[in-house]
Amino acid sequence: MATYQGRMLDALGDPTRRAVFELLAAGPRSVAEIAADLPVSRPAVSQHLKVLKEAALVSSTAVGTRRVYALDPQGLAAVRGYFDQFWQQALAAFADAVENPPEEEP
Repeated sequence: MATYQGRMLDALGDPTRRAVFELLAAGPRSVAEIAADLPVSRPAVSQHLKVLKEAALVSSTAVGTRRVYALDPQGLAAVRGYFDQFWQQALAAFADAVENPPEEEP
């Protein structure tokens, strides 16, 4: 597995970080908005966002005095591409099994 996708998958391996990621799927949010929906502190949310940002899964934008975080479309495309390769392999194996069924034993 490439290092890039490895970092992404490692980042999503933590349940709290995955919850932050899932909250951002609904739309951009500030640290305070994310922390309000989770049983963790703002500093903890900031640390999780830092890891997600380093893994290229989220991006941030300055809005006044706060930062707003959102999912990074390029990072999501890379993760999807990683999983798509397995999906394509599974579909090819299924097609092969349908087209070439094993011979039944008497």
